[in-house]
Amino acid sequence: MREHSFEVPAPGRWGEGLVSVAQGEPVAVDVRLESVHEGILASADVDTQYAGVCSRCLTDIVEPLQVEFQELFAYPGDEEADFEVQDDHVDLETLVREAVVLSLPFQPVCQPDCPGLDPVTGERLAENTGSQQSEPLDPRWAALQDFTMTNDDESPRSRG
Repeated sequence: MREHSFEVPAPGRWGEGLVSVAQGEPVAVDVRLESVHEGILASADVDTQYAGVCSRCLTDIVEPLQVEFQELFAYPGDEEADFEVQDDHVDLETLVREAVVLSLPFQPVCQPDCPGLDPVTGERLAENTGSQQSEPLDPRWAALQDFTMTNDDESPRSRG
């Protein structure tokens, strides 16, 4: 068994969605390589960070990313394997890239309860808490808005 720790820059942009790991972003890998009967078992922890935009309010976000994976590199032989030992070496780049890309969030958010954008003004709802709309979005609901405004002043005891 051998353990190695190293940090390398991402060779290219990893990810195609709203967030990705930028080219040159440091990728720290802690890997343990164990000799087993079928080949070499690689277990790794990967630490890096991704950057992009929030899927709800479109603000820039940068978040850390931690990924674990385990894969068997088979000795060359008759059976075909996804990954093989080549000249007593294993190439981790493909595994690290796949693990990182698959763990990137599909719809990243800046905070778990991000309210998003106001559909009318386009402003961030998290920043625009003081202003309320003076008329309803849909005129068919105008009667209900009047009903709630007049009955809000009455207390439950006076109604009944």
